[in-house]
Amino acid sequence: MLRVALKTWPLLLGVLLLMVGNGVQGSLLGIRGTLEQFDTLELSVVMSAYFLGFLLGSLRAPAMIRRVGHVRVFAALGSLISAVLVLYPMLVEWQIWALMRVVIGFGFAGIYITAESWLNNISTNETRGQALSAYMIVQMLGIVAAQGLLAAGDPFGYDMFLIPSVLVSLAFLPLLLADSPTPNFSTTVRLGFRELFRISPLGCVGMLISGGVFSAMFGMASVWGTLSLLSVQQIALFISFLYVGGLLLQYPVGWISDRMDRRQIMLWLSIIAAAVLAVAAAVPLPFWALLGVAAVLGGITYPMYSLLIAYTNDFLSREQMAAASAGLIFLNGFGAIFGPLVTGWLMGVVGTRGFFLYMAVLYAVQAAYALWRMTRRASPSVTGAYRGVTPTASTVAAMAVMENAPELGPSPEAPRG
Repeated sequence: MLRVALKTWPLLLGVLLLMVGNGVQGSLLGIRGTLEQFDTLELSVVMSAYFLGFLLGSLRAPAMIRRVGHVRVFAALGSLISAVLVLYPMLVEWQIWALMRVVIGFGFAGIYITAESWLNNISTNETRGQALSAYMIVQMLGIVAAQGLLAAGDPFGYDMFLIPSVLVSLAFLPLLLADSPTPNFSTTVRLGFRELFRISPLGCVGMLISGGVFSAMFGMASVWGTLSLLSVQQIALFISFLYVGGLLLQYPVGWISDRMDRRQIMLWLSIIAAAVLAVAAAVPLPFWALLGVAAVLGGITYPMYSLLIAYTNDFLSREQMAAASAGLIFLNGFGAIFGPLVTGWLMGVVGTRGFFLYMAVLYAVQAAYALWRMTRRASPSVTGAYRGVTPTASTVAAMAVMENAPELGPSPEAPRG
């Protein structure tokens, strides 16, 4: 891992700076918007706009890269993001913020695709798995570091908007000056959604639910914290625990899932998440207990994403894995658009407990659906195809991860439906 990190450090450093910049602006807007008297529905639109832009960017960026090349796309989108970041405190209107969040989401989708394809290109077949693991870890560390930066700043000031812009601009230096050729880029071929649903109904439904949970968690945590009268430092710590939980539990959940029916793990993780979130929604908890809720929520949501991809892959041949992963990621992104919208509406109806209540309901639905699916067909043969993929990764990283799955797969006669 160390040798791989030394070879790929320019890219990893650039990704780290990008994630710090993105993590700061995501949390900061929720806090600043609440202080500016935006209501929860308005803020939910602002937060959902990022995921809409990200989905659009994931669809359009490959064509842009093929037309003008990686370097131009990377530089253009990076400059656009930097410009938008410094405009937030100058144009304090929720409608304008929502439009700018679409641009930010679009830009980051294109940048992630560029960076991940570059990383995939400079890695060998022997080192690609380690390089991608390092990439996922760096992503998580960048967002956690962003919360530390947020805790040290003033959300009413201009500096906290300027710093992410500077970090995003600096991220281009190691990436654009890296001594490696630009990669060839090919379009991801998706399985048709009807075929994908036929292969794995639980994978498709679970991905929609996972997108709704992740976007609510990522987009609305700072709004919930501000409305709950937490300090900026407490909000930053709460969000950090979301990601630390995901970082710590990703490997243990994956190890267990490669040794037993993945549906049982999904079922019990969903039940635990629903129960913990229901308690948080029903009972006022001290801050230390809320940190525990955050660790559980993040520790279940992140591995669940990878678990759903791995479960679907258990019904696929190796050649189908990348296409299926692309389809699942699209479903996740589509579900993510609605997470902040529904959460914001619910918080407006029942108060801050709506933040936890929404995710509790989603996990309860997922538990019920997983239990029902277990009655519809036998467990597939576990392929050992679990790989840690974060919800912020693009299809490029997911495809590369699946290409490094072991040479195991179901026979053509494997059960489907």
